Amino acid sequence: MILLDGKALSIKRNLELKEKIERIVSNNYRSPKLAIILVGNNPASLSYVKGKKRACELVGIKHDMHHLDENISQKELEDLIINLNEDDLVDGILLQLPISKHLDDSLLIDMISKNKDADGFHVINQGYLYQKKKTIYPATPKGIMTMLKAYDINLLGMNAVVIGRSNIVGFPVARLLMDQGATITVCHSKTKDVSMYTKQADIIVVAAGRPHILTKDMVKKGAIVVDVGVNRVDGKLIGDADFSDLKEVCSYLTPVPGGVGPMTIHSLLENTFELYLEHIAK
Repeated sequence: MILLDGKALSIKRNLELKEKIERIVSNNYRSPKLAIILVGNNPASLSYVKGKKRACELVGIKHDMHHLDENISQKELEDLIINLNEDDLVDGILLQLPISKHLDDSLLIDMISKNKDADGFHVINQGYLYQKKKTIYPATPKGIMTMLKAYDINLLGMNAVVIGRSNIVGFPVARLLMDQGATITVCHSKTKDVSMYTKQADIIVVAAGRPHILTKDMVKKGAIVVDVGVNRVDGKLIGDADFSDLKEVCSYLTPVPGGVGPMTIHSLLENTFELYLEHIAK
């Protein structure tokens, strides 16, 4: 079994990105800038944002942190996004999810300018993705595809199963896998027998948010498993796939933590850099 080491790959690629940014800034251009919006004090969100800020500092991307009270009104948050959209020094905007239930996250995401959409969640950018047009890809699916390419995994002709159908991971990663020549099946909570599909799969991307739902009896020998899940159980982070069980049968497997997560953050930085290049070219 070969470990798909997202942590090591992200470190390598972040250093390469840092060099690119330093070269541009040395030619009297400003640094890239990401605005991060965090609502409330969700422990997981605080941890994720801390990691994103640390990564920004590593590669040379400036970041503005807008840490807002969980009771902030929809209007106040909309006004903040409008101001950030109009700020010529801000290249990317990230709304850390989840946010308070009284806020309309779909509306707020689509209020972010598609030209500053660092997460790739804007409806227009997702529409471009489905039409195979140049756009900003959602960070987690982009990170997965970058990792598969780095390990020289050729998806052409593979049977691929995606477990989970969110607009953040499931749907876009299915589209990207299809674009690389894989045949796609998307399973979800209403699928009657998930194992009927996973047993036929050459590659499985599991993003259901349920601990250890994928076990070795559900996959064929030599399958590739990419685990997007991050679940805290008894104080430990575990994935949607049972790593210790699956490592006996998989050809490639991502760990949790240290697999998809670091590549998601790297892709966010890469997205911000791409938006920055577009802005300074104008």
